[in-house]
Amino acid sequence: MGGRHTAPWCPCTRASSTRSPTRSPRNGSSASAHGSKISGVRAEAPRKISGAPVEWPHGGVLSRDWVLMLGEVLDTASRRLQPQQLPTVLPVPVVDAIVTTAERLLNGEPNCLKIDPEKSCTSVVLVGDVHGQLHDVLHLLEITGYPGSDQIYVFNGDYVDRGAWGFETYILLLAWKVLLPKRVFLLRGNHETRFCNIAYGFEEEVIVKYGDDASFLYEKILASFEALPLAAVVASSVYVAHGGLFRHCQQAPVLTPGTTPNSSKRFMDPESRSLKLGTLEDLAKATRGVLDPSGVGHNAVPGDVLWSDPSPNPGLEFNAARGIGLLFGPDCTQEFLQKHRLKLIVRSHEGPDAREKRTDMKSMDNGYTIDHVVDAGKLITLFSAPDYPQFQARSRRHENKGAYIVLEPPSFSKPHYHTFEAIIPRPQVSSYYDYVNALDSDEELDFGKGVENPG
Repeated sequence: MGGRHTAPWCPCTRASSTRSPTRSPRNGSSASAHGSKISGVRAEAPRKISGAPVEWPHGGVLSRDWVLMLGEVLDTASRRLQPQQLPTVLPVPVVDAIVTTAERLLNGEPNCLKIDPEKSCTSVVLVGDVHGQLHDVLHLLEITGYPGSDQIYVFNGDYVDRGAWGFETYILLLAWKVLLPKRVFLLRGNHETRFCNIAYGFEEEVIVKYGDDASFLYEKILASFEALPLAAVVASSVYVAHGGLFRHCQQAPVLTPGTTPNSSKRFMDPESRSLKLGTLEDLAKATRGVLDPSGVGHNAVPGDVLWSDPSPNPGLEFNAARGIGLLFGPDCTQEFLQKHRLKLIVRSHEGPDAREKRTDMKSMDNGYTIDHVVDAGKLITLFSAPDYPQFQARSRRHENKGAYIVLEPPSFSKPHYHTFEAIIPRPQVSSYYDYVNALDSDEELDFGKGVENPG
């Protein structure tokens, strides 16, 4: 078979960008408790899944056709198989190989990627939160164009949780990373952490789908989360990070002979002094191999990068609403852009549910907002999961659009905004978390602030 899947079905054709949006009622447990309708692109009827399971290519060298085939298999399996049947088409050894190979690549990347598009590159695509909405991710890739020599993708975290296909979404994006390590870049989001996975379903999703092998695969995936870079700078012009900006953490003083340290922390406690905005140099020195950044000690910088939010008010302060990270104002955006000679900050992290509660901020109905406009440039929030969250216990769904940004030469510094709607109806599936009683928009989680685990 040469590593190719021999299943005789044709790819499930996803809606193209030329289709007119349709309006269709939700079906199955993906619908709200009140059976509301949403706007979106109607998905075509899937073909029956059959054939042999996916095989890892001989020699471990992936091809574009293999990765595209993987996407088709995952799409069709989500429509025709029960979740616990996924291993029949995506066996454990293949998942292990994808994660292991990708993690090795990720571990070789710095905390903050420096992405300098080559002359052959005609676009850099920035993608925000996708939250396990596999069919919307497949649609986005189709309408935008797949990664290749002329197109780079930067995914800004939150691949899992809330949506029912976080496992498939993350594995597919890792496969693209393995195929094109210099064209596909995956950054970390706050949901690439164990405590969010427990609260919002990803842990349970892996258990349901892989049973006795779940523990092995879950730990492998968690290790890959630790390896994900925290941020990227594109074309020396655009800073991309999931939550955004972060504090300066002063290095602990060098000990003189005979001095006994009173703590094993690499950094002084940032909460013992007034907050100061961090720099790219601070980010480069941060410890990123922490599964659950707690936001104190040497976990402060990654905690901030993953969890912080912009504010319309000037200043830098603790993010009391989330219990972790910072709130940073337009003055901080100006300072960061000016210091590093950047034009844009693109962050994600806030969907329509989060923005609904922040009446002083713009809504996320269109998948993006321009939150700060300063002399040096702009700060943009980008969210790429349409009709989010997938499971909603409310009388009226958010019905938000998803969005992505395209950066083009020569400067790659001007954002071109594109919006898209959800693929509907989604396959019938049960939620992997109690979405009716779940904590809203990640607040009030126990972040274990006392944990100081650098590994």
